[in-house]
Amino acid sequence: MPQTYVRPAQELRSNYAEIAELVRENNHVIITDQGRNESVLISMEEYRRYEEYLHEEYIAKALEEAEQQAKDPTVKWLTHKEVWETLREKYAL
Repeated sequence: MPQTYVRPAQELRSNYAEIAELVRENNHVIITDQGRNESVLISMEEYRRYEEYLHEEYIAKALEEAEQQAKDPTVKWLTHKEVWETLREKYAL
């Protein structure tokens, strides 16, 4: 089970190998500077999962907003042709 470790920023230079090993073992390492939390080190795999989660949340929010707009009878919908014409004008395609 992952654990959270706290290390001062100075240890990044002097004990990098140890800190990197903690991260490789899927632990979180909080880096402090003068006793204040500054950053968190996580593995690349965990970072990838986090980015994927954020992307999924963004898509879910955008879909929710689109559903709300679709329910609004005052929203003007463009045809496929109108969309492409607008894009061509805007981006000189």
